[in-house]
Amino acid sequence: MSNDNAPIVKLEEVTKVYRQGETEVRALRGLSFEVQAGEFLALTGPSGSGKTTALNMIGALDTPSSGKVWVEGRDLSGLSRKQLSEMRRDRIGFVFQAYNLIPVLTAYENAEMVMRLQGKAEEERRRLAMELLAEVGLEGLEHRRPDQLSGGQQQRVAIARAIASRPAVALADEPTANLDSATAEMLLDTMEKLNRETGVTFIFSTHDPRVMNRARRILHLVDGKLDRDERKD
Repeated sequence: MSNDNAPIVKLEEVTKVYRQGETEVRALRGLSFEVQAGEFLALTGPSGSGKTTALNMIGALDTPSSGKVWVEGRDLSGLSRKQLSEMRRDRIGFVFQAYNLIPVLTAYENAEMVMRLQGKAEEERRRLAMELLAEVGLEGLEHRRPDQLSGGQQQRVAIARAIASRPAVALADEPTANLDSATAEMLLDTMEKLNRETGVTFIFSTHDPRVMNRARRILHLVDGKLDRDERKD
């Protein structure tokens, strides 16, 4: 029986060791925390603190050296490669610092790509993609390719793509790093609105004060461990 109060994300004593030739780099050192559904949360800390590595663990883009990661109650270490791929496609949305849009596709085609992979009908894909692009302020720009859009507009397409699959969790790795203040604030407005209206849980890795000001909870990482859990009233 499912537990409605169960965390949507849980890390338990997660370690990650990267080997570079003879050298070992310990990116995570027994990191544990839980995230409830609907949170708007930031992972922060100095360079090398492990925030991006932690995000990659939650997104099933990397695997722990030891410890466990659960998403929606599923232990990621117990899933097959096919199941992990389906989890990334259907339940986790990704917003990257470098946007990672497909350059030959239009904003509309990028936004509907995950739904196409999910096998959704064309009519439904079109309705949802157009709605989302309007939601993120790109109405009228649907047929432009990434090279015809500003950085902020490209990041908005990336947000629309991340949310299009109706994921449980959206992971955003330094999403405002390449943006000016006005554009960053507009994007954060958009993500807050989507969080509030759709219930999608947002988890950021960031050192941007603009993001931390908006986050309702901040996990401060130092040397791959949780140093402080700051909750805002």
